[in-house]
Amino acid sequence: MIKILIPVDGSQQSMHAAYHAMRLVSGGLKARFVVVNVQEAPNLYELVVAHDPDVLHEVSDAAGHDLVRPAVALLSASSQLVEQVVASGDPAHTLLELVESHECDAVIMSAHGGGNDDGDVERGLGSVALHMAQHCPVAITIVRPAAPAEPDDAS
Repeated sequence: MIKILIPVDGSQQSMHAAYHAMRLVSGGLKARFVVVNVQEAPNLYELVVAHDPDVLHEVSDAAGHDLVRPAVALLSASSQLVEQVVASGDPAHTLLELVESHECDAVIMSAHGGGNDDGDVERGLGSVALHMAQHCPVAITIVRPAAPAEPDDAS
């Protein structure tokens, strides 16, 4: 049974990775899943205003757990083994660390998350997906949403 990391950020785009994983499972794949959300580390302003780093950590952790909930629910509803992880740091580098620390065999992720970075326009990837594609030590599947159907020109 392989172990697959699925990063999610709460966006509909990132849920496409969980849907893809479900299609693989329905096709007979035997896998365990690690659903991950990486929260950006607090910036200096947040640290100064909050006065309590523990509060920032609690808020960040709670937000991360809320963001992984839909993907975990989807996978768990079909009796899949699912572990949820919330981490803090730079998403691209933290995901690479999590692949190794959780001994994952593969990654399924979306081409873009909920952020507005343009990433590599030529390949149509966001910056995190591009970094993962270039540096991930295991097989990675980058999922894009299905293209909208072309209108029928039978006029």
